[in-house]
Amino acid sequence: MMLRESKAFSGFSANDIPAVKKFYEEVLGLEGSEAHGLLTLHLAGGNAVLIYPKPNHVPATFTVLNFPVENVDQAVDELTKRGVRFETYDLPDLKTDKRGIMRGNGPTIAWFKDPAGNILSVLEQSAA
Repeated sequence: MMLRESKAFSGFSANDIPAVKKFYEEVLGLEGSEAHGLLTLHLAGGNAVLIYPKPNHVPATFTVLNFPVENVDQAVDELTKRGVRFETYDLPDLKTDKRGIMRGNGPTIAWFKDPAGNILSVLEQSAA
């Protein structure tokens, strides 16, 4: 199959590319490049994510990008200092603490949103 060797990448939309570019680069500290109105995030390991403009953008209702970290508490502390607000949930199958961290129901994870309302997360890497 010709796609087996393709270096596929994922993408999602945003309604304001300059605002999300500033967020991903200045707040999250990621490297990005912009061409033809599209933003490409250059992630660790050579991975890339494409963020494309969409005037009638509606944020996804699911997590579009996960950032594995060694310690979610430290990541939440650092990102909170940079102005990131973490989501809190109190649902029957999804509960977070007051800082927005879910523990004991899968990996330790915390969710937050980019300026376009897309859901992102930091999740604790399991020791392998």
